[in-house]
Amino acid sequence: MDQKEKEKRKQLLNELKQKQQEEFENNLPMECSSFEKLFDFLDTYLEESGCDDTHTLTVKFLEKNKIQDIQTVLQWLAENGGYCDCEILANVEELFE
Repeated sequence: MDQKEKEKRKQLLNELKQKQQEEFENNLPMECSSFEKLFDFLDTYLEESGCDDTHTLTVKFLEKNKIQDIQTVLQWLAENGGYCDCEILANVEELFE
């Protein structure tokens, strides 16, 4: 395989990754920036109070930030490994890195 072929494959892989990222972001139940703020919020408050194995802090954040369909967000989080506040940080946050 020559250099030209390697560059073409690399470009195709980059385009595929970009398409997958766009698809991921388009299927989110709220904006990416809201997820980032949620992760920061959970990081702060879980250090103070720990996790009670519920979505209590997440719901508090969603209500405070006037997120419309809280149940849809919670369902999406659970489908992606966020079964409670601490698991959102452990499992879901890495999807955004």
